[in-house]
Formats: sequence, structure tokens, C-alpha cells
Amino acid sequence: MNESARVAVVGAGAVGLTTAFDLAERGARVTLFERDAPGGGTTGRAAGICYDAYAEDIDVAVADRAMDRFRSLSGEGEFAFHETPYVFLAREGDDAAAAALEESVERMRVHDRAVSLVDAGELADRFPIRTDDVLLAGVAENAGWVDPAAYVDLFVEKCESAGVEFRVGDAVSLRVDPPGVAADDVVTARFDAVVVAAGVHSRRLLADAGHPIALRPYRAQALVADCDYRGPTVYDATAESYLRPHPAGVLAGDGVEPVEPDPDDWDPTADDWFVTDALDAVRHRTGIGGFDEATVETDSPVDRAWAGLCGATPDRNPLVGAVTERIFVAAGWHGHGFMWAPAIGERLAEAVLGDGEASIPDAFDPRRFDGDEEFAVVEGMTLDGD
Repeated sequence: MNESARVAVVGAGAVGLTTAFDLAERGARVTLFERDAPGGGTTGRAAGICYDAYAEDIDVAVADRAMDRFRSLSGEGEFAFHETPYVFLAREGDDAAAAALEESVERMRVHDRAVSLVDAGELADRFPIRTDDVLLAGVAENAGWVDPAAYVDLFVEKCESAGVEFRVGDAVSLRVDPPGVAADDVVTARFDAVVVAAGVHSRRLLADAGHPIALRPYRAQALVADCDYRGPTVYDATAESYLRPHPAGVLAGDGVEPVEPDPDDWDPTADDWFVTDALDAVRHRTGIGGFDEATVETDSPVDRAWAGLCGATPDRNPLVGAVTERIFVAAGWHGHGFMWAPAIGERLAEAVLGDGEASIPDAFDPRRFDGDEEFAVVEGMTLDGD
């Protein structure tokens, strides 16, 4: 495919925007389709946590490049990368999580990750968090957080400057041979290639075009609470919850819900039980008070609370690459899509145009599954997958 190829990108989240920009920077004529507002889907509900603490060489390579790009973009517009260590811990009595944590850190260090094992005392000496219930912890130094909305704003501007055409407000479907995108069953244009980066909606788009993918949605929740928190990002493997600093105080969230949601009919508001549990977790780990009997009402410390949809795959690796010769997909992130967007967008643009040196790993090939597999959903921030 030559540099003046016409390419459609479906989905204007972080991955879609980055891919569209990188394609346009390489000379492609890009049209970006988004049925809502850019960043209005999963990206707008992402936690914005970034780190390179992975134990597999494929994940390490992607995370390394993503972190490099995040840092290089910091300072453009309103976008900023906030350097913040990432702590992952197992509580007293959870020997299984502690063993998995220790094994994960060993594997991370094989890949030269700046990660150390610490006990409760060492953790308390370094960070203003509660540690008396900690059995073992890992600390990843190369980590931070960003505001996903600021990333979206920056890449919308960069895409526009690079000549990307935006088509916002239409729900679309795919045409495969030849590649095309249709709105209300009317083909808008023919393209040399189409990239589907529509989050969990990628499954329906591709299935309707005759190319099912192994992707299942799951619902996760998060909130922002007003307080004075200046500690690290913390993932509690025992409670399967996390928190990170936020301009308003703290952002906290959890993992997987057991019921698969309908991507076209689900509740984006946070559940009351989640708000209670998340504030309990914040109070427990940070020692900050004021969260008793809090709800999402106006007298609560909760600034906002929400739910979002993530995509899971059978082996927890994403689906990235060619579905057919000229139809590509990028989905199935287990919550890591925003974190990896700068690297995946770059690799996908190179794959579509057939230029560059970075390749998409075989382990990400969407054709490794038939698309009709049954599998249990596992959250992304688990120790055995880091």
C-alpha cells in the first residue's frame, strides 16, 4: 500500500486517534469515523495509569514505547505526564497473591524493569500509605499517570493539523470486499484499508461483516473523591482495587463484574455498592477520613463516579492486526488500551501501510481465534498477567 492510500479508522478513542494521526503523518489520506464525540467511549472513562511493569517481552516492548511517547508529548497543549511510582501489594493472609507478586517481580527484572520487592516497613518509610496489613509489595519506578481527556484533545488537534477528516455522529457498518464504511447502509467511500478501533463495539462491526473476533465486554467502575492524597498509584491484589493521585484528590476503581453487559444497553453510572466499597478502600489505604456513609449525593466527597466497558480475550492478549488483507482491528485490551495507545497506534499505522520497522507480535494476531470461543473474563491488573 503506497503512502497516499485512503484509510478509514472507525473509533476516535485513544487508539483510533493515535492510529489516524500516525497514518496521516506517513502520508495516508485518513477519514476518522466516530458515532459519538472523540474520546466519549472507553477512553473517556479510563483511569490514565501508565507503567512498564510487565513480565513478558512483548508487553515490555509495547509499554516501553508507549511510555516514551507519553513523555515526549508531555507539555504539548494541556497534556502532561505525571511521574508517580506504581505500588502493587498483597495483604497479610493472602499467600497466593504474595507468591504471584514475587514471581512477577522476578520476571519483570529479567526484562530490566526498575521494580523492587519491599516489605511493609520499607513501604511505610517511603510512601504515605497504610502498610500494617501488607505482606509483600512491589514498587515500579517507571510509572505515572495522565489525563485521558487531555490526550484526546491533543490528538484531535494533531489529527486535524495532519489533515485527518472527521466524520462524527454516524453509526457505521463495514464493507469488506472492497473495503468500505457505510452509514445507514449507504457506503460513504471506498478505502484501501479500514482500521476498526471501536472498543467492545468492534465485535459487532466485524461480526456483521462476516469476521467474528474473540472479544467479550465487561463492566468496570471508578470514582474521583475530593481529598488530599499525594502518594503513589496503588494496586491492591487482594482486594482487586486500585487508586492513584488526581487533581481533585484521588481516583479509585475496581476490576471485573461477573455479568456480561450489552454494549448497546448498559448502565454508565456507578453502583451505590461500588461507591461505598471504593471509598472504604481509599480510607483504608490512605488513612484519609471524611468518607463515612458517603454516597453519590451532593454532600459526598465524591466528585464524580462512573462505569466503563472494557474488552477481554481468551488469552488476555489484545487483538491487533489484519483480519483480512485490508481490514484491521485493535481491541481487547483488558483495561490497558489507553496505556498502550501511543505504541499500538504507531505499530498499526506501520502495519497498514507496510512501512517502518516495528511489527505487530504474532501473539496479538486477531486470527489466532475463530471468534466463537467461550472463555471466562479476567481483569487486566492481575499479578500473573503483569
